[in-house]
Amino acid sequence: MASPCIDICRYDEDTGWCFGCGMLKPEKKRWKKDREERPAIRAALPQRLSELATAGHAIGEAAAKKKKKH
Repeated sequence: MASPCIDICRYDEDTGWCFGCGMLKPEKKRWKKDREERPAIRAALPQRLSELATAGHAIGEAAAKKKKKH
């Protein structure tokens, strides 16, 4: 199973979810080491990304183009 990571690696401060793929930092580490956990991690991502989008965040490739406010 291919990694859902798209090399955006910017995280929501409230949830800890990546704006690019939806994973948490610890899940990204577990993805590399524990193949058995991959289906459960991947299953959670669409809902997370949907919630981030509903909250007004750019997600997926669009998150790479969004600049942080200073």
